[in-house]
Amino acid sequence: MCGINGIISRQNIDGRNLLVKMNQSIQHRGPDANGVHHDDHVGLGHQRLKIIDLSEAGDQPMISADGRYAMVFNGEVYNFEELRKELDYPFKSKTDSEVILAAWIKWGPECVKRFNGMFAFAIWDKMEKKVWLLRDRLGIKPLYWHFNGEILVFSSELRALLASGIPSKSISYESLVDYLRYQTVQAPDTILEDVKMLSAGSMLSYDFKSAQPGIVPYWTPVPKKEAEVCSYDEVKTEVRRLFLESVERRLVADVPFGAFLSGGIDSSAIVGAMSKVSNNKIKTFNISFAEEEFSEARYARHIAQKHQTDHCEIKLSPNDFLNYLPEALNSMDHPSGDGPNTWLVSKVTREAGITMALSGLGGDELFGGYAVFNRMLSLDKKKDLWKLPLAARKGIGKVLSAVKPGVASSKMAAILSMPSYQFNTAYSFSRQALMDQQVAGLVSNGVLPEHKPLQHINAFSYAEANNLLTKVSVNELTTYMQNVLLRDSDQMSMAHALEVRVPFLDHELLEYVLSLPDKYKYPLTPKKLLVDSLPDLLPDFIVNRPKMGFTFPWKEWLKNELFIFADDRIRSLAKRDFFNEAALIKLWKDFNADDPNVSFSRIWPLIVLEEWMENIDL
Repeated sequence: MCGINGIISRQNIDGRNLLVKMNQSIQHRGPDANGVHHDDHVGLGHQRLKIIDLSEAGDQPMISADGRYAMVFNGEVYNFEELRKELDYPFKSKTDSEVILAAWIKWGPECVKRFNGMFAFAIWDKMEKKVWLLRDRLGIKPLYWHFNGEILVFSSELRALLASGIPSKSISYESLVDYLRYQTVQAPDTILEDVKMLSAGSMLSYDFKSAQPGIVPYWTPVPKKEAEVCSYDEVKTEVRRLFLESVERRLVADVPFGAFLSGGIDSSAIVGAMSKVSNNKIKTFNISFAEEEFSEARYARHIAQKHQTDHCEIKLSPNDFLNYLPEALNSMDHPSGDGPNTWLVSKVTREAGITMALSGLGGDELFGGYAVFNRMLSLDKKKDLWKLPLAARKGIGKVLSAVKPGVASSKMAAILSMPSYQFNTAYSFSRQALMDQQVAGLVSNGVLPEHKPLQHINAFSYAEANNLLTKVSVNELTTYMQNVLLRDSDQMSMAHALEVRVPFLDHELLEYVLSLPDKYKYPLTPKKLLVDSLPDLLPDFIVNRPKMGFTFPWKEWLKNELFIFADDRIRSLAKRDFFNEAALIKLWKDFNADDPNVSFSRIWPLIVLEEWMENIDL
């Protein structure tokens, strides 16, 4: 796990010094070693966090034995030992990094399809004068890039691109609207006009003869075919096998490791599987709150006791959080409506001597854990409503909003206002934070672009498939999970040089579960298929507990301990040219007056956005 940088330029620039600056800006990602390789107009930079083979032989940039290729790599390829046996190469290290380089020499770009892991890497071919950038199937590891016609620059973080001084800090209006709607920006766009993110499961190629970099996908989560018909018992057996194998292959490390344990189904399954496949005592970490209604500590303790883990409970008060908040937000490389929770648990985990931790991220998306799965099934059963005239449906929406005001009613009113029922459009509305009417009032332009996540999911050929639960999973995996959860998990854990691995996103497990018909995944009970597949790891006390999620009591904090902090940033943001000052101040006042249409999740992303812009001196 590391940070990578690169510059490919047709111009004569001081690439080596720029790479040093870029490396320094992401030193937190890899404090154990650093390196720069510069070859004519091409430079690669690397910050290393040692996980596998702790010797200097694993330092990067890594040069092939024949001198033709140079590589920088961030991530882990879990099946590297299996691949190594197929490769005739003079290995100098025991790292997965060198296996990637050797695999590229033997198989070329096709080698990426053989990798099981999370990764972002760059390969420079000195003979062909061509560079390749590749990102893992699910987008677990980030890779940002900018091209201005003469210079291609890339990095694991936005801050390194800005440190190079090559891309501008100009905010994209379309991305700003996307952020207001969804608390993030849909890849391949970013909040900055001049910077893109390489899409998950894609590869970018560029040489000096090209007018533009070329980008092609090598994988999508769209099921190729449904799984062969078999009994539910057989399905459960296969899910169990794939899950345990996924956890086991993610325990390969030459450093101490542990797990985040919220006490929910997903993290409990991970910890149970770790205890089953590992001979070591597992270290687990949980955040608990002074506000009992937000605390999951008792559930985490139950699992820790069941599996005899070395358990660390992090007690948190509002004052603790207030003290840490500026540092947490300063670690946020790209603005997001989520993240400080991961920053805190990562901080304590790393301070306990842990360098790698497993997370339950992805379980909800894959096994139907979110409320959006039931909502979309319910809407699909009510499709006949769209046979009513539009005026009648709008009237129903108005009545609903009047009788039961709140975010859910406003979303339903928007869905009822669709000219006809469109599954993906309804899904997109259901995932919005601020609705379009609110956004249009907040921005000074007033004209709203198309919904980027909707454009993204409509592009999938799977859009017309019959299995609705799989459709929701694909939408979740490629929008909310990739652009909020995975981005935040990376930037907030790597702020502490902590590697986070996510067994639920093993592509073999994921492809199998997505290929299953809905009848095996129907959410009658929370994540039924996963629970039924792991009965020995998931006790009833955990399965039947209320779902709380890994969140903080933001509403209370923003109105009390964090009020001055929040108020200052809202008022500062309101003065920026993009915004209608009066409308933004009113939204903040409505929140403090307990307006049911303005929840904390509509306010917090605005505070984060202003803090982020101030941090990059914008």
